[in-house]
Amino acid sequence: MQIGYDAKRIFHNTTGLGNYGRDLVRIMASFYPENRYVLYNPEPARVHRFVMQNNMQERQPSGIYRFFPALWRSRGVVNDIKRDRIDIFHGLSGELPLGISATGIPTVVSIHDLIFLRHPEWYKPVDRWIYKKKFYRTLKEARQIVAISERTKKDILEFSHLQPERIQVIYQGCHSVFKSDIPAAYLFSIQEKYGLPEAFILYVGTIEPRKNAFTVVKALKDLPYHLVLAGRETSYARQIREFVREHKMTGRVTILSNLDLNELAALYRLAKVLVYPSIYEGFGIPIIEALNSGTPVITNAHGVFPEAAGPGGIYLNDVFDVNEMREKLQFAMENDLTEYEQKAKAYVRKFDDETIARQWMELYQKLIDE
Repeated sequence: MQIGYDAKRIFHNTTGLGNYGRDLVRIMASFYPENRYVLYNPEPARVHRFVMQNNMQERQPSGIYRFFPALWRSRGVVNDIKRDRIDIFHGLSGELPLGISATGIPTVVSIHDLIFLRHPEWYKPVDRWIYKKKFYRTLKEARQIVAISERTKKDILEFSHLQPERIQVIYQGCHSVFKSDIPAAYLFSIQEKYGLPEAFILYVGTIEPRKNAFTVVKALKDLPYHLVLAGRETSYARQIREFVREHKMTGRVTILSNLDLNELAALYRLAKVLVYPSIYEGFGIPIIEALNSGTPVITNAHGVFPEAAGPGGIYLNDVFDVNEMREKLQFAMENDLTEYEQKAKAYVRKFDDETIARQWMELYQKLIDE
């Protein structure tokens, strides 16, 4: 079987959609090595986190399209897909090239979230217009829609006229580094490098309003614990830094950016608990990374988060309530969380690589056989 992927995010995104694409193609190529995996990338890679295997091939635009990579990805790539005799094409990040449905090549698209429809206030008008246009066009082009969570499936059904059977839920996993053993010496070196105490609270994700890290910082103002914020900074992070300085918390709040995967994995293992108070996500991959690391999670009691964290989660009824946040953080830091760790390890097995690979292979084969 020859499987084509829209691979832009694999080679250009360091988080979110990039991690999703890299992990999916990696596990497919590992569990089904007899297939050929063609990665359609519009421009030379800017992110070098993906290891090509012998059964993979990267395809970039040629001819005039070298000067118009966006046009190639949105339309011109269809000719290359036909020329490569692709059996099925997978849009990994909610998009498919225009006109691919007319070729007869079976297509599937992964939809991660509908934040632009659920919370349009977080987007510029022009961005909302572009995302909506792509979304509804893709629904028409795709033979099969795959949502990364039941929450995303419900959102798709709410904002479209699709029948439920056109949407299948296949969860995403996470990189193997979060499941692997980490030498004690390396853990100690990371702890020393960043000056971290024996027990601390970890937050992972872009430091932006939607992720709601500021509420965590405010809750810690009158608590003695150490917080590590690991993620890309935005103007929202500057507000947090000002608050930290104003309330003399500098020695208890560490902000880290541009960590490599090994460092991030070490932080998960070292942390007493992950706090993930996001308002809305399509899934919430840091939750799965934490669960695979054996680290309990404090997160939102609403939306997709219970679906990701399962019975081992410590839940917030109101992620903006500083008092509730303070209570949950204090509970996590002052109690034995072994029971939560055990529940997390049992629950996270549903997101293992073999299960995900099998579900995708069965779907690909079903679409080809129809």
